[in-house]
Amino acid sequence: MSKLKRIPEFKSEAEERTFWESHDSSNYLDWRKAQPASFPNLKPSTKTISLRLPEGLLDSIKIEANKRDMP
Repeated sequence: MSKLKRIPEFKSEAEERTFWESHDSSNYLDWRKAQPASFPNLKPSTKTISLRLPEGLLDSIKIEANKRDMP
């Protein structure tokens, strides 16, 4: 593996997000050293929204959600 690049410092989360959308993380991190992480106390936040979708699309989304055991 070639030498890893230094991760730049970001002024904002938006700037960091833009950076990672256009850069390959394998040039900055050695993923062979990665270890699984567990966050047992994290509780996902949810927010109800209204969304108008064509019925066919909504049906397709429901089918995919059921395949993944998601309500």
